[in-house]
Amino acid sequence: MGKIIAIANQKGGVGKTTTAFNLGACLASDGKKVLLVDADPQANATSGLGVNPDEAKSSIYECLVDGANAATAVMPTCVEGLELICSRIDLVGAEVELMNRREREKSLLHVLEPLKEQYDYILIDCSPSLGVITVNALTAADSVIIPVQAEYFALEGISQLINTIRIIKTRLRPALEIEGFLLTMYDARLRLANQIFEELKEHFGDMVFSTVIPRNIKLSESPSHGLPVILYDPESRGSIAYGQLSKELISRNRRKKA
Repeated sequence: MGKIIAIANQKGGVGKTTTAFNLGACLASDGKKVLLVDADPQANATSGLGVNPDEAKSSIYECLVDGANAATAVMPTCVEGLELICSRIDLVGAEVELMNRREREKSLLHVLEPLKEQYDYILIDCSPSLGVITVNALTAADSVIIPVQAEYFALEGISQLINTIRIIKTRLRPALEIEGFLLTMYDARLRLANQIFEELKEHFGDMVFSTVIPRNIKLSESPSHGLPVILYDPESRGSIAYGQLSKELISRNRRKKA
Protein backbone atom coordinates (compact mmCIF):
# COMPACT_ATOMS: atom_id res chain seq x y z
CA MET A 1 0.00 0.00 0.00
CA GLY A 2 1.45 3.33 -1.05
CA LYS A 3 1.66 6.52 0.96
CA ILE A 4 -0.01 9.77 -0.09
CA ILE A 5 1.98 12.89 0.82
CA ALA A 6 0.67 16.42 0.26
CA ILE A 7 3.24 19.19 -0.18
CA ALA A 8 1.54 22.26 1.20
CA ASN A 9 2.00 25.78 2.49
CA GLN A 10 -0.49 28.58 1.87
CA LYS A 11 2.43 30.99 1.45
CA GLY A 12 3.54 31.24 -2.17
CA GLY A 13 7.09 31.02 -3.46
CA VAL A 14 8.42 28.65 -0.80
CA GLY A 15 9.40 25.80 -3.12
CA LYS A 16 6.33 23.54 -3.03
CA THR A 17 6.31 22.73 -6.74
CA THR A 18 10.10 22.55 -6.96
CA THR A 19 10.00 20.05 -4.10
CA ALA A 20 7.08 18.09 -5.56
CA PHE A 21 8.57 17.19 -8.92
CA ASN A 22 12.22 17.02 -7.85
CA LEU A 23 11.48 14.83 -4.84
CA GLY A 24 9.25 12.67 -7.03
CA ALA A 25 12.04 12.28 -9.59
CA CYS A 26 14.60 11.39 -6.91
CA LEU A 27 12.29 8.85 -5.26
CA ALA A 28 11.81 7.25 -8.68
CA SER A 29 15.59 7.18 -9.24
CA ASP A 30 15.87 5.44 -5.86
CA GLY A 31 13.71 2.63 -7.20
CA LYS A 32 10.30 3.75 -5.94
CA LYS A 33 7.19 3.89 -8.09
CA VAL A 34 5.81 7.41 -7.76
CA LEU A 35 2.72 9.28 -8.90
CA LEU A 36 2.76 13.08 -8.87
CA VAL A 37 -0.65 14.76 -8.71
CA ASP A 38 -0.61 18.39 -9.82
CA ALA A 39 -3.39 20.01 -7.77
CA ASP A 40 -2.40 23.59 -8.57
CA PRO A 41 -4.26 25.44 -11.38
CA GLN A 42 -0.96 27.09 -12.38
CA ALA A 43 0.16 23.60 -13.53
CA ASN A 44 3.83 24.35 -12.89
CA ALA A 45 4.60 20.79 -11.80
CA THR A 46 3.11 19.61 -15.09
CA SER A 47 5.15 21.97 -17.26
CA GLY A 48 8.23 21.44 -15.08
CA LEU A 49 8.24 17.80 -16.15
CA GLY A 50 7.92 18.77 -19.81
CA VAL A 51 4.33 17.55 -20.08
CA ASN A 52 1.78 19.31 -22.26
CA PRO A 53 -1.59 19.02 -20.48
CA ASP A 54 -3.41 19.40 -23.81
CA GLU A 55 -2.07 15.97 -24.74
CA ALA A 56 -3.67 14.33 -21.68
CA LYS A 57 -6.93 12.41 -22.00
CA SER A 58 -8.02 13.99 -18.74
CA SER A 59 -6.57 16.00 -15.88
CA ILE A 60 -7.18 16.20 -12.15
CA TYR A 61 -10.07 18.56 -12.96
CA GLU A 62 -12.00 15.88 -14.86
CA CYS A 63 -11.30 13.38 -12.08
CA LEU A 64 -12.64 15.70 -9.39
CA VAL A 65 -15.56 17.33 -11.19
CA ASP A 66 -16.66 14.86 -13.87
CA GLY A 67 -15.81 11.62 -12.08
CA ALA A 68 -13.25 10.52 -14.70
CA ASN A 69 -11.31 7.38 -13.83
CA ALA A 70 -7.99 8.51 -12.37
CA ALA A 71 -6.17 5.62 -14.06
CA THR A 72 -7.00 7.10 -17.47
CA ALA A 73 -5.52 10.47 -16.41
CA VAL A 74 -2.11 9.03 -15.50
CA MET A 75 0.67 10.06 -17.90
CA PRO A 76 4.32 8.99 -18.20
CA THR A 77 7.07 11.56 -17.63
CA CYS A 78 10.71 11.93 -18.61
CA VAL A 79 11.70 10.04 -15.45
CA GLU A 80 11.31 6.28 -15.41
CA GLY A 81 9.13 5.28 -12.46
CA LEU A 82 7.54 8.73 -12.11
CA GLU A 83 4.03 9.21 -13.48
CA LEU A 84 1.78 12.26 -13.45
CA ILE A 85 -1.83 13.34 -13.22
CA CYS A 86 -1.60 16.78 -14.76
CA SER A 87 -3.40 20.02 -14.01
CA ARG A 88 -4.99 22.64 -16.24
CA ILE A 89 -6.10 26.21 -15.64
CA ASP A 90 -9.74 25.05 -15.51
CA LEU A 91 -8.97 23.57 -12.08
CA VAL A 92 -9.71 27.10 -10.81
CA GLY A 93 -13.38 26.38 -11.52
CA ALA A 94 -13.36 23.19 -9.46
CA GLU A 95 -13.42 25.25 -6.27
CA VAL A 96 -16.88 26.55 -7.23
CA GLU A 97 -18.17 23.32 -8.77
CA LEU A 98 -17.33 21.26 -5.68
CA MET A 99 -18.74 23.80 -3.25
CA ASN A 100 -22.25 22.37 -2.97
CA ARG A 101 -21.32 18.70 -3.24
CA ARG A 102 -21.87 16.32 -0.38
CA GLU A 103 -18.55 15.37 1.27
CA ARG A 104 -16.77 17.73 -1.14
CA GLU A 105 -13.64 17.64 1.03
CA LYS A 106 -13.22 13.92 0.27
CA SER A 107 -13.47 14.18 -3.53
CA LEU A 108 -9.71 13.77 -4.08
CA LEU A 109 -9.53 10.97 -1.51
CA HIS A 110 -12.07 9.00 -3.56
CA VAL A 111 -10.06 9.71 -6.74
CA LEU A 112 -6.70 8.55 -5.36
CA GLU A 113 -7.67 5.72 -3.01
CA PRO A 114 -7.96 3.13 -5.85
CA LEU A 115 -4.41 4.00 -7.01
CA LYS A 116 -2.61 3.59 -3.68
CA GLU A 117 -1.68 -0.05 -4.20
CA GLN A 118 0.02 0.73 -7.53
CA TYR A 119 2.58 3.19 -6.11
CA ASP A 120 5.07 3.48 -3.28
CA TYR A 121 4.42 7.22 -3.01
CA ILE A 122 1.75 9.56 -4.32
CA LEU A 123 2.83 13.21 -4.03
CA ILE A 124 0.28 16.03 -4.28
CA ASP A 125 1.51 19.47 -5.29
CA CYS A 126 -0.87 21.95 -3.62
CA SER A 127 -1.69 25.50 -4.60
CA PRO A 128 -0.63 28.40 -2.32
CA SER A 129 -3.97 28.67 -0.54
CA LEU A 130 -6.13 26.89 2.00
CA GLY A 131 -9.09 26.61 -0.39
CA VAL A 132 -11.27 23.63 -1.23
CA ILE A 133 -8.66 21.90 -3.43
CA THR A 134 -5.92 22.16 -0.81
CA VAL A 135 -8.30 20.91 1.89
CA ASN A 136 -9.09 18.01 -0.48
CA ALA A 137 -5.37 17.28 -0.83
CA LEU A 138 -4.84 17.26 2.94
CA THR A 139 -7.91 15.07 3.45
CA ALA A 140 -6.61 12.59 0.86
CA ALA A 141 -3.10 12.53 2.33
CA ASP A 142 -1.52 10.28 4.92
CA SER A 143 0.99 13.01 5.71
CA VAL A 144 2.10 16.48 4.68
CA ILE A 145 5.50 17.98 3.90
CA ILE A 146 5.64 21.70 4.69
CA PRO A 147 8.33 23.63 2.78
CA VAL A 148 9.56 26.66 4.72
CA GLN A 149 11.60 29.38 3.04
CA ALA A 150 14.71 30.55 4.90
CA GLU A 151 13.61 34.17 5.31
CA TYR A 152 12.24 36.54 7.94
CA PHE A 153 8.53 35.93 7.28
CA ALA A 154 8.96 32.16 6.91
CA LEU A 155 7.33 31.21 10.19
CA GLU A 156 4.38 33.53 9.58
CA GLY A 157 1.33 31.55 8.60
CA ILE A 158 2.71 28.17 9.69
CA SER A 159 0.43 28.29 12.73
CA GLN A 160 -2.56 28.82 10.43
CA LEU A 161 -1.58 25.81 8.31
CA ILE A 162 -0.98 23.66 11.42
CA ASN A 163 -4.38 24.67 12.74
CA THR A 164 -5.97 23.66 9.42
CA ILE A 165 -4.16 20.32 9.59
CA ARG A 166 -5.41 19.87 13.16
CA ILE A 167 -9.02 20.53 12.09
CA ILE A 168 -8.75 18.13 9.15
CA LYS A 169 -7.20 15.49 11.41
CA THR A 170 -10.04 15.89 13.90
CA ARG A 171 -12.97 16.04 11.50
CA LEU A 172 -11.96 14.42 8.21
CA ARG A 173 -8.69 12.46 8.25
CA PRO A 174 -7.64 11.11 11.67
CA ALA A 175 -4.57 9.42 10.16
CA LEU A 176 -3.11 12.68 8.80
CA GLU A 177 0.37 13.46 10.15
CA ILE A 178 3.03 16.06 9.51
CA GLU A 179 5.74 14.22 7.58
CA GLY A 180 8.19 17.03 8.15
CA PHE A 181 9.18 20.66 7.74
CA LEU A 182 11.62 21.24 4.88
CA LEU A 183 13.84 24.32 4.84
CA THR A 184 14.17 25.65 1.28
CA MET A 185 16.18 28.40 -0.46
CA TYR A 186 18.80 28.04 2.26
CA ASP A 187 22.04 30.03 2.20
CA ALA A 188 24.40 28.89 4.95
CA ARG A 189 26.34 32.17 4.69
CA LEU A 190 23.37 34.13 6.02
CA ARG A 191 22.92 34.32 9.79
CA LEU A 192 19.16 34.73 9.34
CA ALA A 193 18.88 31.46 7.41
CA ASN A 194 20.66 29.63 10.22
CA GLN A 195 18.41 31.31 12.80
CA ILE A 196 15.29 30.15 10.93
CA PHE A 197 16.64 26.59 10.83
CA GLU A 198 17.39 26.65 14.56
CA GLU A 199 13.95 28.08 15.35
CA LEU A 200 12.28 25.35 13.32
CA LYS A 201 14.23 22.64 15.14
CA GLU A 202 13.51 24.27 18.51
CA HIS A 203 9.75 24.38 17.84
CA PHE A 204 9.27 21.14 15.89
CA GLY A 205 12.21 18.91 16.80
CA ASP A 206 12.47 15.68 14.83
CA MET A 207 9.70 16.81 12.48
CA VAL A 208 12.28 19.04 10.74
CA PHE A 209 14.12 17.28 7.92
CA SER A 210 17.89 17.16 8.38
CA THR A 211 18.21 17.85 4.66
CA VAL A 212 17.98 21.50 3.62
CA ILE A 213 17.44 22.70 0.05
CA PRO A 214 19.98 25.38 -0.94
CA ARG A 215 19.48 28.36 -3.17
CA ASN A 216 20.67 26.99 -6.49
CA ILE A 217 20.40 28.44 -9.99
CA LYS A 218 20.05 24.97 -11.53
CA LEU A 219 16.85 24.41 -9.54
CA SER A 220 15.48 27.61 -11.06
CA GLU A 221 16.61 26.78 -14.59
CA SER A 222 15.54 23.15 -14.87
CA PRO A 223 11.72 23.69 -15.12
CA SER A 224 12.16 25.91 -18.18
CA HIS A 225 13.78 22.90 -19.87
CA GLY A 226 10.96 20.58 -18.77
CA LEU A 227 13.33 18.50 -16.65
CA PRO A 228 13.81 17.75 -12.96
CA VAL A 229 17.19 18.87 -11.73
CA ILE A 230 18.57 15.32 -11.50
CA LEU A 231 18.30 15.12 -15.29
CA TYR A 232 19.17 18.74 -16.01
CA ASP A 233 22.32 18.87 -13.86
CA PRO A 234 22.81 15.79 -11.66
CA GLU A 235 25.98 17.20 -10.07
CA SER A 236 24.40 20.47 -8.93
CA ARG A 237 23.89 21.27 -5.25
CA GLY A 238 20.12 21.29 -5.76
CA SER A 239 20.16 17.83 -7.31
CA ILE A 240 22.32 16.42 -4.52
CA ALA A 241 20.05 17.97 -1.87
CA TYR A 242 16.85 16.48 -3.31
CA GLY A 243 18.63 13.14 -3.62
CA GLN A 244 19.45 13.34 0.09
CA LEU A 245 15.85 14.32 0.90
CA SER A 246 14.56 11.28 -0.99
CA LYS A 247 16.81 8.96 0.99
CA GLU A 248 15.87 10.66 4.28
CA LEU A 249 12.16 10.28 3.51
CA ILE A 250 12.56 6.60 2.58
CA SER A 251 14.60 5.98 5.74
CA ARG A 252 12.01 7.72 7.97
CA ASN A 253 9.19 5.65 6.55
CA ARG A 254 11.16 2.43 6.82
CA ARG A 255 11.70 3.14 10.55
CA LYS A 256 8.00 3.87 11.05
CA LYS A 257 7.06 0.51 9.53
CA ALA A 258 9.66 -1.37 11.58
